[in-house]
Amino acid sequence: MKIQQYTASQMGTGTFDGGRITEIKPIGFPHEGGAVKRVSTLFYWAWAKAKEEGYIPPHPHQAFEILSYVIQGKTHHGDSLGTDSVVGEGGAQLIQAGSGVEHSERIVGPDADMLQIWFEPNLLEARKRPPHYAQFEHEAFPIHESGGVSVKTVLGEGAPWRIVADARMWDIAIQAGRSYEAVLPRGRTWTALIMSGKGSIGSVEAGEEQTRYAGEQFIISTGNEEADDVLRIAAEEATRLIAIEVPTAVDYPLYRK
Repeated sequence: MKIQQYTASQMGTGTFDGGRITEIKPIGFPHEGGAVKRVSTLFYWAWAKAKEEGYIPPHPHQAFEILSYVIQGKTHHGDSLGTDSVVGEGGAQLIQAGSGVEHSERIVGPDADMLQIWFEPNLLEARKRPPHYAQFEHEAFPIHESGGVSVKTVLGEGAPWRIVADARMWDIAIQAGRSYEAVLPRGRTWTALIMSGKGSIGSVEAGEEQTRYAGEQFIISTGNEEADDVLRIAAEEATRLIAIEVPTAVDYPLYRK
């Protein structure tokens, strides 16, 4: 298993609405300065915060599948499909941009905190489909709790929606002194935005070096090509992370940023 680790200082950055919204970007665009430009079908990942509130005016999207996940506060959404909605803490919205859609966003605090993540299907095929919008609140997503670990499935088995791009996503909370294990199938890559906490991450294989984490970091774990592996996160301090698993490679051309 190969593990790459990036601190907040190595991530891209951005602002909106005169600085009312600030972002760090585990995966950003080249001009934003981040070390990671994409991970397979995981095209873009921004962690946005607003002390009070901030507004992003109408702008267009096409083909990509864009998931916004609210950590704290709420987000208002409007689009050219006629949608006018509000998503609360723990809820999420999904724009499958298809042939094209325009939308606006307002992030409302106090201390609002949300993620926006772009997944890339086959763009040539996606542009042929009509745009679609969906949203679900926290209670719609399955949560499994065991041994001091809570795992909420945002994309994948049991989630209330499916996307075309190959991706799975979880919101994971690990109590101090506990550990979480995830199977990493061969040919897959597992990414994690560590939002808070302290501990170590690595393969359960004996002799494999463990990677230390503390605070806001982005981790990319690439599985073996020959066999499945098991990834273990051992939390010394209570840890919260967002994990996304994607194929290491796909059989269609990916967009060049």
